[in-house]
Amino acid sequence: MAIMRYKPTTPSRRNMTSPSFEEITKFSPEKSLIVKKKKHAGRNSYGKITVRHHGGGNKQKYRLIDFKRNVDEKSTVIGIEYDPNRTSYIALVENEAGKKSYIIAPLGVTNGDVLSSGADSDIKPGNVLPLSAIPVGTVIHNIELYPGKGAQLVRSAGAFAQLMAKENGTAQVRLPSGEVRIVRLECKATIGQVGNLEHETIKLGKAGKTRHRGIRPTVRGSVMNPCDHPHGGGEGKSPIGRPGPVTPWGKPALGYKTRNKKARTNKFIIKRRNAK
Repeated sequence: MAIMRYKPTTPSRRNMTSPSFEEITKFSPEKSLIVKKKKHAGRNSYGKITVRHHGGGNKQKYRLIDFKRNVDEKSTVIGIEYDPNRTSYIALVENEAGKKSYIIAPLGVTNGDVLSSGADSDIKPGNVLPLSAIPVGTVIHNIELYPGKGAQLVRSAGAFAQLMAKENGTAQVRLPSGEVRIVRLECKATIGQVGNLEHETIKLGKAGKTRHRGIRPTVRGSVMNPCDHPHGGGEGKSPIGRPGPVTPWGKPALGYKTRNKKARTNKFIIKRRNAK
C-alpha cells in the first residue's frame, strides 16, 4: 500500500499524508450488514461524561463483522472495503449458499480468493483453524480467548501474533505487545497478518481531521486553575508540585499500573509486555 503526499498549498497540507486505498475494491457497504451507530459523546445513560474528549465527528454506520467464523465452510472474497469503525480494512465474503458476511481483511487477500474455516483448512492467510491444528511458529491474528466467543485479540491494522508452543491442552501465543499468553487449544485463530500496514505512518496534518473522527481537544492540566486540576495554578510555567503526575481527580497517571494484582487471568500471562 502506498502513501499519498500533498503539495504544501496550505500549512496543514505541508505534512499531511493519507492512504492511497489501492487495496479497496468495493466503495459502498453491503446494506444488509450495516446498522445505525448512535453517538453518545462520552456520556452514560444518566447524561454524565464518563469518557472525556468525545463528541462531534462525521456520521458513521457500523459494519457487522463475523469474528466467530465457527461454521466449517468455504467463502469467496467479493470485495475489500474501508471501515470507519476500525483501523483495518474489511473483506466482504460470500459462502457457497450465497450468504454474505464481513471479516477483517488479512494482508494479501483480494477479490476472488477462496477462504475456508475448519481444522482441515490449509495454512494460508485468511483461513481459520483451531490453535491445535496450527503449526508452531505460524503468524496469526483474530485470536479467541474463549472457545466459540469470537476473536478478541490482534485485530488492528498491521497486527500479528505468533504461536510459540503447545503443551497440556494450551498454546503459548506471543502478542504484538510482547506479552506471552496462554490460550486454550480449542480457541480459533486466523492465519496471517492484518492488512493496511501503513496505517501507523499516516499523518493527519490538521486538527480538523481529528474532529472529523469524533475526538475533541485535550487541555493540559498545567494551564488550568487549581480548582480545575491538581496541576493547575502558580505563576507562569509552574511544576506540578507533586511526586508524580495525576489525573484531574488525583489518581496517579503516566506509568502507574492499574491492573489488579489479584486478577483471575494473571495465571494465563507467562511474560509481561516490556519485561526485561
